[in-house]
Amino acid sequence: MQYVWFIWSLIILALWAVFYLFKKDSRKEMLKMSLITMPFGLTEPLFVPDYWLPPSLFNLAEKTGFDIESLIFSFAIGGIGTVLYNLIFKRGFAEISHSERKHSKHRLHIYILFIPVFVFIILALFTSINHIYCGIIALFIGGLATLYCRPDLKGKIWVGGILFTILYFIYFGSILPFYPQYVELYWNLDNLTHILILGIPIEELLFAFTFGMYWSGLYEHLYWRKLIHLNKAYN
Repeated sequence: MQYVWFIWSLIILALWAVFYLFKKDSRKEMLKMSLITMPFGLTEPLFVPDYWLPPSLFNLAEKTGFDIESLIFSFAIGGIGTVLYNLIFKRGFAEISHSERKHSKHRLHIYILFIPVFVFIILALFTSINHIYCGIIALFIGGLATLYCRPDLKGKIWVGGILFTILYFIYFGSILPFYPQYVELYWNLDNLTHILILGIPIEELLFAFTFGMYWSGLYEHLYWRKLIHLNKAYN
């Protein structure tokens, strides 16, 4: 099982490549968000070994807490989370006018963008809960904060969370038929709820949902973009 995490990260990267191939109108946005998300892979020591401890290339996770696989994984899900909804519902991006940006609900724009970071730090420093729950709560609150500032993204945020959860469920589940003991061996279940859904820790699915919520609307929120229907845009 030494290379399962590495192979698994390459699989999600291959899926990213498929999205990149088919979502031609959003390649720049997808790549940009992947590069923004990739450094979050460096937070892996916050989760190793309290949350999990998978075998990694050169045994880096065990030796240092860091691993190459987390960088690949973070890069891939950043781009996928940004365009998954758009690909399925045939949406594209358009710039928000400067007059729209002056609306009162955008006054807290910068602060709202960083809410997940603030929430995570507060929970990590002042509570004893596992960092995976800090991340889940932070992403969920971040998604709700985005809804306040960008109610036009309501559909994408909620549906994006569901879509990413479904995709992640299939992705995670793909490994279990080949390595049915992988979760039992490498997740620190004693620190978690012990709730498994078809062998998948519920924490993984909660992460997928909250990540999909927040990341599905992050590009639009960060770069002042709105969704447009591509069919209408081409008419």
